[in-house]
Amino acid sequence: MMAIGIKQWIQQVTDRALEILDLKSEGIPLDDLISQCHAVLSRRGEATGLALAGSVVASWQALESNQHLSFFQALIAEFGPDQERLQQAIADYQKNVDDVNVMRLHQAAEAKRQELFRRINAAPNGLQTLILMREALRRLLREHPELKPIDQDLVHLFTSWFNKGFLRLERIDWQTPAAVLEKLIQYESVHEIQGWDDLRRRLAEDRLCFAYFHPVIPDEPLIFVEVALVQGMSDAIAPLLDSPPAPPIAADTAVFYSINNCQPGLAGVSFGNLLIKQVVSVLQAEHPRLKRFVTLSPIPGLRLWLETEGREFLHRFESSDDETVLKSIVAQYLTSGNGAKLKDPVARFHLGNGATLERINANADLSSRGQQQSFGFMVNYLYELDDIVRNHEQLMESGQIATSKDVQQLLKKTRKHQLKELSHDA
Repeated sequence: MMAIGIKQWIQQVTDRALEILDLKSEGIPLDDLISQCHAVLSRRGEATGLALAGSVVASWQALESNQHLSFFQALIAEFGPDQERLQQAIADYQKNVDDVNVMRLHQAAEAKRQELFRRINAAPNGLQTLILMREALRRLLREHPELKPIDQDLVHLFTSWFNKGFLRLERIDWQTPAAVLEKLIQYESVHEIQGWDDLRRRLAEDRLCFAYFHPVIPDEPLIFVEVALVQGMSDAIAPLLDSPPAPPIAADTAVFYSINNCQPGLAGVSFGNLLIKQVVSVLQAEHPRLKRFVTLSPIPGLRLWLETEGREFLHRFESSDDETVLKSIVAQYLTSGNGAKLKDPVARFHLGNGATLERINANADLSSRGQQQSFGFMVNYLYELDDIVRNHEQLMESGQIATSKDVQQLLKKTRKHQLKELSHDA
């Protein structure tokens, strides 16, 4: 073993496990996978433990999807906290409340599956497997809320493993390896990329793309943002996607027009706020003429809100051509909710990051998706670096939403109209 090196030996054991599993057309038996998980935790030797963890990775990859639920149920039943150790730690803490017993209680309360996940993470392809494992888990949570502790364990670990110190910001351009470019096309979920020619346009001199990567999975973008360098604040998406390339020399505004989380298994682990702030810093250094940093964002929850909670306004969107009235209703929706729990997910994200609700744009997205989700409305969120911290704290502490004067006027119009209707009804 020493002659070939520990890492090579571990990889050979994992590869051999995959070869054996490939011979089993029926897939890996669930009982074997559970036994392997127990074996991983029982071994103290690092090399043997890593090799066993590699076998767990291979076995999970070969597991049939209809066995995922049973696997997660076994993690709940067999890999929770050591109850005997936990009870002893509780008793010791009750006898003597000191830092040592607090730490022992904390360690005893940790589920054994967390250590299992740590050991899987150290194996080849372990981290990517855990991300896929959580993706499978999340599909089951609605019907099986009893599995929530596993989700919490994984989020706890991912939050540490994917903190800013580990993430690497990269500029994506036409020289980026094709495997990564293909993934941009695959993962773009806001404004679909229509093949390679469309992607080439989005990576031109006046269109930039930045992504976060993790060193353990260097070919898998975690999140990426597309930026247009333009003059003035964009009020429609089509010109950003369709206009011919132009030198960005005269640009005074950077428009963040698409942000995409690439790994469903990392949902709830926030990268977007870090990404936007870091990209703003890069753009300021590379393009000192830029004066504004804004988004051109969709409003994905607008139609659903109108059809459920805002039914009194729905007929206006379907019949009225008064843009000011419609914008005032959109403004009410975007500011509805309790502070950090705003109803619209995109508004919640940007306003929670400290942006200002700057402008509402009608006829901004004429695509079928834009019409279906928000009747074509889009919104600009403004990132003023001097105001971000204050805006964030006001939202979190008092529920106060940062809005421009134009949006404030729209909200006043909505309130006046509601009071008028109440008076008429009375």
